[in-house]
Amino acid sequence: MQWHVGVDVGGTFTDFFAYEVETRATHLYKRPSTPDNPAEAIIAGFDELCEGFDINPRDVVAFAHGTTVATNALIQRRGGKVAVLTTKGFRDLLEIGRQIRPHMYDLHRDNPAPLVPRDLVWELDERIGADGSVLKKADVEALQEIAEALEQRGVSAIAVCFLFSYLNDEHECLSAARLAELCPRLLLSLSCEVQPEFREYERLSTTVLNAYLQPVIKTYLDYLEAEIEKRVGGLGVGIYQSSGGLMSLSMARRFPARTALSGPAAGAVGAVHSARLSGKRNIITLDMGGTSADVSLIDSDELTITYERTVADFPVRMPSVDIHTVGAGGGSIAWIDLDGLLKVGPYSAGAEPGPACYGRGGTEPTVTDANLYLGRLPGTGLLNGRMTLDRDLAEKAISELAARLSVTPREAALGILGVVSANMVRAIRVISVEKGHDPRDYALLAFGGAGPLHASDVARALGIDEVIIPSAPGILCAQGLVVSDQKEDFVRTLSLTLSDDSLAAVRACFEELLAAAGHWFERERIPPARRYLLPRFDMRHKGQNFELPITLPRRNAAEGVDIEDTETLAVAFHEMHERSYGFHNAQDPIEIVNLRLTAIAEGEIDLVVRAERPNGSTPEPFDVRPVVFGGEELDTPIYNRDSLSPGVEIPGPAIIVQLDTTSVLAPGDRARLDEALNLIMKVAP
Repeated sequence: MQWHVGVDVGGTFTDFFAYEVETRATHLYKRPSTPDNPAEAIIAGFDELCEGFDINPRDVVAFAHGTTVATNALIQRRGGKVAVLTTKGFRDLLEIGRQIRPHMYDLHRDNPAPLVPRDLVWELDERIGADGSVLKKADVEALQEIAEALEQRGVSAIAVCFLFSYLNDEHECLSAARLAELCPRLLLSLSCEVQPEFREYERLSTTVLNAYLQPVIKTYLDYLEAEIEKRVGGLGVGIYQSSGGLMSLSMARRFPARTALSGPAAGAVGAVHSARLSGKRNIITLDMGGTSADVSLIDSDELTITYERTVADFPVRMPSVDIHTVGAGGGSIAWIDLDGLLKVGPYSAGAEPGPACYGRGGTEPTVTDANLYLGRLPGTGLLNGRMTLDRDLAEKAISELAARLSVTPREAALGILGVVSANMVRAIRVISVEKGHDPRDYALLAFGGAGPLHASDVARALGIDEVIIPSAPGILCAQGLVVSDQKEDFVRTLSLTLSDDSLAAVRACFEELLAAAGHWFERERIPPARRYLLPRFDMRHKGQNFELPITLPRRNAAEGVDIEDTETLAVAFHEMHERSYGFHNAQDPIEIVNLRLTAIAEGEIDLVVRAERPNGSTPEPFDVRPVVFGGEELDTPIYNRDSLSPGVEIPGPAIIVQLDTTSVLAPGDRARLDEALNLIMKVAP
């Protein structure tokens, strides 16, 4: 047998999805996360998965992991001790940044302190010109003194970022080679490898983040690899990237900054796969877990990729799935602000102690407590009863909040759900309305442990009339890991005006990128039939500060990348400009800033979920209990999702429970199970 396992670590639960290639058997498993060392939950969960479902660990042929270690290290400032080596005269670049306030209307909020203090920034006398020529050779002899200082200061990693090294990396490579000789244990991050493109501050910031995370990720992956090796010798482990693809352990150790949004990106990929099974191509994803909610927009099956974002308030210039995150999860704490108004999140009870109803010492009211108090969560608990919930503790926490607000406990609980839904609605508007997309043109695909609980309310507020709930919504991120492609991104800064005269330079640059992609395919031993390419252009009108990404269709690597004319690119740019800004000027000259090429090793798993249950009549609910909707308590039927057959329609109000989540149908909603076992909900206006 050949089992493929995906594991996603969340703030509250660690999720497992196992798939066997020949029999198409699937197994789902969840266990509480271990925040102090996420690998402990992974290893313990892997053992429990294999034992519980009689899987021989030696039959596991692929193991894919979405990690939050990098993100948590940045948020908690628990990375390594890092130094910087930069061009003489640029020592203060990290401090200066862009000279932009982090919040325009908050005069008291500062940018975060740099991850590298000024006394750990060294300058090297060298200079590459704006055309890539060597203006002054690097003084590598000066590195002897710098290396001694690094050893004395206990520096574990260094970021090397020289001016214009994206055009000529000679000096960075020479310096790195010399430092490796002088300090063999020093971890190196070179900007020419991390992200070789223009914009000096963002390139330096990204390289520093990469160096800061290297010691943490190395320790984590070394432990994880060693423990997996004990159980499954020689198993290939894939680590998920923010851009929506897998990379090897060795690449993850070198470029940990690529994992900053690892888990949410896997969820988006899993969402695309599930939606495609039901014939849906345009979706908005809502991944609501225990700590946060992640939303993204999928247009025609394609993930939206962004190259500029902040992680833990630091700018990162790397490809990542365009995901917007808000502190709205099942564990989000309800509190009263100084203005006397109810707020929910971003603070979370997490896995320990968790919501009050977990009975682990938590006393503050959370979204989960509100759902339990209003009857929307089963009194038998979560995970098919393996995790009990105490309604009395939830009521106590909510009653204390209600007393402070001078409202009834029911009103307080409904207020908590209303506020957390409003937070998610605002997040969806950021990735839709603010970018020229009407959310009413999309279906809402809800997943995560808490997403289906709130999907109906969120969709109704946005005017979305259809909600898709996958067969295993609480495990979708882990499932996305199993069906994911392997990816590597390449970039070259070009900076030339789009015209017929520039075609030769564009083609020559793509030849360089194609050669680099070819080397990667060979190094990773990707069969020719699975090799694909995705070309992208960063383009702008001359004089603009920021670019728009123009993506060409995916193609087999054997076809190469042939740019026949400039008219197609110009039309695509004008359409994107119109959508983004509401206008375009066809007469203004267009500038190509960067050429990008994504090399894709298409996934081997064709995970098709089809119903084995025959179409049948509406099942009888296994329970009926009072549930509060809009302030009114209604006797609501409770169904087990495993009892539903394709084609059967369930009218709301109703609650549908399963291992990994609970789906709520409000009065007037209707839901049916389709042939792909996705629950399709029609939302009442």
